[in-house]
Amino acid sequence: MKPLRVCFILEGSYPYITGGVSSWVHDLIRDMPEIEFALFSISPDDKQTLKYELPDNVVEHRDIVLSKIQKTTRKMKHPLKTLKLIKEMHKSFMSKSIPEVDTIFTNMQEKYYAYETAVHSSIGWEMINRYNRKNNPIYAFSDYFWAWRSSHNMIFSILGATPPEADIYHSVSTGYAGLAAVAAKIRYNKPFLLTEHGLYHKEREMELRKATFLRGYQRDMWIKVYNTLSRLSYHYSDISTSLFEYNRRIQLSLGEKSEAAVVIPNGIDVERFSSVKRRKKEGFHVGLVGRVVPIKDIKTFITMSKIIHDHIPEARFHCIGPTDEDPAYYEDCVRMVESFNLTDIFKFTGRQNVLEYYAFLDVLLLTSVREAQPLVILEAYAAGVPVVSTKVGNVPEMLEYDERFLASSKDAERLARNVQYIHAHPDEMQDEVRKNKEKVQLRYNKNDLYDTYRKLYRKLVTN
Repeated sequence: MKPLRVCFILEGSYPYITGGVSSWVHDLIRDMPEIEFALFSISPDDKQTLKYELPDNVVEHRDIVLSKIQKTTRKMKHPLKTLKLIKEMHKSFMSKSIPEVDTIFTNMQEKYYAYETAVHSSIGWEMINRYNRKNNPIYAFSDYFWAWRSSHNMIFSILGATPPEADIYHSVSTGYAGLAAVAAKIRYNKPFLLTEHGLYHKEREMELRKATFLRGYQRDMWIKVYNTLSRLSYHYSDISTSLFEYNRRIQLSLGEKSEAAVVIPNGIDVERFSSVKRRKKEGFHVGLVGRVVPIKDIKTFITMSKIIHDHIPEARFHCIGPTDEDPAYYEDCVRMVESFNLTDIFKFTGRQNVLEYYAFLDVLLLTSVREAQPLVILEAYAAGVPVVSTKVGNVPEMLEYDERFLASSKDAERLARNVQYIHAHPDEMQDEVRKNKEKVQLRYNKNDLYDTYRKLYRKLVTN
């Protein structure tokens, strides 16, 4: 019998970027050797290198680079009719309703890129001008046009791309990956499984609102594009999964069907992390496991370390994770450590075997400004390490809403007080460690959770 083949559609993650989502994909593939996997990765440029050794059951990998201008080798079917449908589709987007794009995506075949048609057809150019007059009356037309071109060229590239053949298309986000899965579902009549670890459109909106290079309608245009891509993904997915109920409710508010939306939390290799042999090391050791990038807010960790050191002189700090993903940010962090005179007691370790650190850490810290359901908390719990974290994503629920261990983002003083509390109450922490280990074993065993995905795959191909 021919093995089941699943195509993972991935945007800006596996196999080029390390981190929670990529690790989840890699582990799930390795856990299902009986299933063939194809990778369809969506990348910002073509100079990326693999950060993972692909498992043997990855049988194909195609990469589409969004920054490349694609060449058209096919024509649009029924161009006048299709352009009129696209015009109606935009009216639906403006009213926040969900259009049926089946005919449009069928007529816009693979290897057809719509930019030339959009700019050179009378209907397309009239739409561009009309929306500029409506939404961008103060600024120059060029501002609107180049924002339109950037956002729509990426959409055209996705719709013109050819993904690997598969029995199921499994997108690990909405956005452009979700759009590719919608197109595959329509064109090949194959099921579409959507997994969200965070909420793509919310994450992009946060980034856009911080961007200083956007002006006029440009920011609103990008936000509308990302919201529309999410709405399409929810509307067309056969099943969508989220990590916790709050995110599921947001999916429902944007068009997901209640019967199709399920919660499947992240899991870890409980046996592996529970096998850690804890040993007390001289001093008091505080660690952060994560990439040195702005979203992890390493600078707040450094500030907190300065506060802690002033109260607990024997404290030592370990930033455990890759430092090469944002070199400029890493250099800022190094200079910050130097300015606080922490160089002798604060170490950037780079990539390490985290089990060696879980063996002696007294506290695991998470200072992120955005997370979904961070695996490092579960790993620390299984290994017997207390956790202090910012209130992001599902973290408050994971920490039982216990204010002894929670702080708002950027609140270095509150994080420091919580770490000091752990230092001052070692006996009390032993009870917490025991409860946390039991919770992880009961709720977050990845073997149980991966089996849930195995069952979802089977359900999708038998329906």
